[in-house]
Amino acid sequence: MPTAVITGGAGFIGSHLVERFLREGWTVHIIDNLVTGKRANLAPGATFHELDIRDAKAAELIASAKPDVLAHLAAQMDVRRSVEDPVYDASVNILGTLNLLEAVRKHSPKTRVVFASTGGALYGDNTTPPNFEDTKKDPESPYAISKLSVEYYMAYYGRVHGLDTAATRFGNVYGPRQDPHGEAGVVAIFCGRILQGRPLTIFGDGLQTRDYVYVGDVVRANLAAFDYVGSAETFNIGTGAETNVLELLQACQHAAGTAATPEHRPTRLGELSRSALDCSLAERELGWKAEVGFAEGLQLTLAELRD
Repeated sequence: MPTAVITGGAGFIGSHLVERFLREGWTVHIIDNLVTGKRANLAPGATFHELDIRDAKAAELIASAKPDVLAHLAAQMDVRRSVEDPVYDASVNILGTLNLLEAVRKHSPKTRVVFASTGGALYGDNTTPPNFEDTKKDPESPYAISKLSVEYYMAYYGRVHGLDTAATRFGNVYGPRQDPHGEAGVVAIFCGRILQGRPLTIFGDGLQTRDYVYVGDVVRANLAAFDYVGSAETFNIGTGAETNVLELLQACQHAAGTAATPEHRPTRLGELSRSALDCSLAERELGWKAEVGFAEGLQLTLAELRD
């Protein structure tokens, strides 16, 4: 029976990935420190290890489990926190990843490592979307810099130490289990506030765009990346479509059958103006493309929040 270790497996995306592996008969170990992950997201059948990815015990788990796949989704993912505390951001996202990669190099070199990177913040604002994987990188936040740094480390471990690595650059992932009270995930935040009748806030003019991709499609992309045999090392995972915040709010309100006027506040530091991903490489190499339309994805998100 194949084995997977999934970091961040109690989180939004990671918990969906855990469930998919379990359905396919894998032995699954979850590493999560529950800072943003939730016990309620833990899937029965997986073995949970309450660990920080920087801990020596996380490396020891890799050494003992010798997994076929390491799906690395755990991260400090708040752009604003990275701006306020770049040292903490680098500690988690860079040093935590190196802790895992060194364990793979020393004790489990046949493990395939797939890293969850970012497809928005990585490219910056000095490009015209949609961005390709080889588009010039111009990260505008410590969070984006840490993600790009990990990609370079992944390439290094592959080139110098022969590890089997890949990175999936996600657009703005949304769907069931995304925290409507958190700092990331504007879809869940809007939907949660709409259902609760709470005030709606837009930072800036609302014309900033993102590429919104449904979590189920992201899980399928990761599975395809685990099985991939080829020379590509990074894959954009999105829809290729730009949706601005005003359009997003209108779509959320339409799906919920409500209407309210939002409050505008100043633009936040470190945030992009435009973002969308060209995913033709993933379609060509992985046989993957997004399948869930935005309207359908919003209904699935709202249905979970209503329960």
